[in-house]
Amino acid sequence: MEVESAYRILYSIALIILAVSLGVLLARSIRGPGVTDRLLCINMIGTLVIAAIVILSKLLGETWLLDVALIYTMISMVSVLILARVLIPPKTPEISQSQSQEAGQELTEPEENQNVDRRAVINYRLDFFRRRGNRQL
Repeated sequence: MEVESAYRILYSIALIILAVSLGVLLARSIRGPGVTDRLLCINMIGTLVIAAIVILSKLLGETWLLDVALIYTMISMVSVLILARVLIPPKTPEISQSQSQEAGQELTEPEENQNVDRRAVINYRLDFFRRRGNRQL
């Protein structure tokens, strides 16, 4: 057995393992209980596809596939950032009664069991921090 044939077998086995992993991740991304789980699976699928492209580049001896993998890496990173920005809601800062008294302002938030417009509460909290001069939002 020559070294090249051993490498060809090794690359083929690696591609088979990557294909099985892609199938498992695809099933998990469809079934995942939460948005973050699905987003993580999509990110992992992108990473495994990049690895498969690099292995195919070495297996076939085509260097242009490395350029494709590099471009796919950049596109994958940007797409995951955009999806995370769209799908995962930002956390709102919590305001305690002592913080509002330190700022010299009255804090009157509705109770949790009332029907409240969520955007109004978030805008109220953001305005509170802006008036206070807190830049760490």
